[in-house]
Amino acid sequence: MTRAWILPMVLVVGGSVVAIGQIAAGSPGVAAVLLVVFLLLAVRYSPLVFPRSIGAVEAQRRSAEDGRPIVYWRAGCKYCLRLRTRLGRDARRLHWVDIWRDPAGAAAVRAATGGDETVPTVVLAGRPYVNPDPAWVRGQLGQGDGTRS
Repeated sequence: MTRAWILPMVLVVGGSVVAIGQIAAGSPGVAAVLLVVFLLLAVRYSPLVFPRSIGAVEAQRRSAEDGRPIVYWRAGCKYCLRLRTRLGRDARRLHWVDIWRDPAGAAAVRAATGGDETVPTVVLAGRPYVNPDPAWVRGQLGQGDGTRS
């Protein structure tokens, strides 16, 4: 299991334990509600809500071809989740690199941020932007390919 799945698994196991406790206490309705809440949190903090990640080298190649930004991210990062959520469907138009799965991606972020692995780091036309405003990122998508979101 990779680090990206640790928090979601803790939420699933924790929610199951809490639900079992509620069932044992005679509150199956409360148990069901709590279990659903924990499961929704697990999905929210899992890599499942992000577009499929690719390697940094492949993302750089694709970005050079199509001009789309690269987003370096990691699971469990609330700022990455905020960016992903606010981009909505437009998130699929970016190249996503999970720095926990790709050492080259982590190295690219460290090089861009002066040694830290601060995410999200968005690279557009070779220039890094650390934790940019989602509206700004969406605006860059509209400018890059001649369409507006």
